[in-house]
Amino acid sequence: MTAVVTRPQGAAGKNRAHSAMIWLAAWPVFAVFVLSNAPTPLYVVWQRSLGFSSGTLTAIFACYIAGLLGALLVAGVMSDRLGRKPVLLPALALAMLACVLFATATSVLVLALARLLTGIGVGAAVSAGMAAVTDVGGPERKRLAALAASAAMVLGAGFGPLLAGVFSETLPGPTVTIFAVEFALLVSASLVVARLRLSKGAGGRGSWIRIPAVAPGGQAAVLLGIAVFAPGITATSFVLSLGPSLLSDLLGTTNRVVAGGLAFVMFLGATGIQFAVRRLPIRAIMVGSAVATAASMIALAVSVSTASIVLFGGAAVLAGLGQGMGQFAGLTAISAAVPAARLAEANAAQNVGGYVPAAVLPLAAGFLSDAIGLTGATATFAMVVFTAAVAGGLLVGVRAAGRGSRHGIMRG
Repeated sequence: MTAVVTRPQGAAGKNRAHSAMIWLAAWPVFAVFVLSNAPTPLYVVWQRSLGFSSGTLTAIFACYIAGLLGALLVAGVMSDRLGRKPVLLPALALAMLACVLFATATSVLVLALARLLTGIGVGAAVSAGMAAVTDVGGPERKRLAALAASAAMVLGAGFGPLLAGVFSETLPGPTVTIFAVEFALLVSASLVVARLRLSKGAGGRGSWIRIPAVAPGGQAAVLLGIAVFAPGITATSFVLSLGPSLLSDLLGTTNRVVAGGLAFVMFLGATGIQFAVRRLPIRAIMVGSAVATAASMIALAVSVSTASIVLFGGAAVLAGLGQGMGQFAGLTAISAAVPAARLAEANAAQNVGGYVPAAVLPLAAGFLSDAIGLTGATATFAMVVFTAAVAGGLLVGVRAAGRGSRHGIMRG
């Protein structure tokens, strides 16, 4: 009788320890994404002290996307060939350098360089970092690993602006303290990476710098993931880049805690929704992502035309729900369809497809606002992203009824 009781307890203990290691492996992803959005509530401080326009602000934000996309062209391939650590540790070091530049920035050029280095670190995190979490999870815990990696990404993205807003309003050095704290987080993340047992790479031939390729059998998963993830992350990118300007210029709110708190709530929603829907079919999660993003664009357009901060907050939360569901569903579908040796590159492919419009559309909206005003630019942006979200939802429905469902992609 004793043996019967002891074995399950031992197995349960091992399962809990394994699950804890999966979440620990997600810590570097969390730490990098805290940095990714920490500058959000501080843009208005830099804008006031350095004197740049909304178009320049979105150009600074676009430098982050440029660094991220550049890293994705290399990091996925390098990670699958050389291993996770040779990609993650240098990327974390660059993120630390970005912290130093942010804390000491005295010009637009320094801010742009800091954002570029941040993007490189994030590019490594969403390819090699997320693949590292899957490595630790192993074949039997792919869904939990996808949840941990995706939740770490969006929760970190939310905590960054919240901490920056609170610290900048309550502590000395409004553009310094948050980056000192983030530097310490990145040091701890480096220690975690150094101690984890991760893939050492499978080798391979071909170009090191290329548009991320997807292993045969995984193309449909990546395509569908992009179809819903791209509109969602484009919506949240708008809130992060132009949200503080909207709050200040149109909605009359200048408190940086409000801007940071709104971003936090947006990404808290993106985190919570993943836990809420984690047991649903992938198709349902993807459709839910498209619906939430489309609804967020309606709320965004109405909030600006009526100067309603409540509706703007609702638009931000819905955008977070859309990104969270699209991201989680895409990562889950990819991890089920792509071999482990090609996983980082497939993750990179989904993120390239998502971050390109997340850079281009808010940047276009920023410069359009300089020409026609923030209200008109926001309405135009909302219409474009609404259309993309609806198209993505329709694509999911069509593919699920055809080849995607026959291959099991939509049922995982």
